[in-house]
Amino acid sequence: MATGRDNGRGIGVLLRDLADGGAALLRQEWRLARVELGGIARAVGVGTALTASGAVLALLGTFALLIGLIMLAGDQWLRDRYWLAALIGAVIAGGIAAWMARRGAAHLSPRRLLPDETVQTLKEDKEWLKRQLKSGATSR
Repeated sequence: MATGRDNGRGIGVLLRDLADGGAALLRQEWRLARVELGGIARAVGVGTALTASGAVLALLGTFALLIGLIMLAGDQWLRDRYWLAALIGAVIAGGIAAWMARRGAAHLSPRRLLPDETVQTLKEDKEWLKRQLKSGATSR
């Protein structure tokens, strides 16, 4: 129920109150967004650190496995010719690395990165728009 005092407030006062309330709401929303983004940034940082640490440990484990296989091959099958086992291991690892690099480069080629379906639908949209413009021009 409105009191006589509320009726005495002018439109200017109401608009100022509305602007002040809107500004306060905007400041509160900005604070909330900063807090949420800070939490997201911390989570991304922790996730990145854990992923990088896991990748480094996996790489070290792979190196240890490769060295172990070289030692085994040199001791058991190549009669203490560890240099030959290391050479064979390096050739195998190099071949795998070259294959993976070629595959990765193929996946990153500009032709594969082109959004083919989007380009096709844009061409179709262009043709449709041309038809619409022509039919609109002839219908007058």
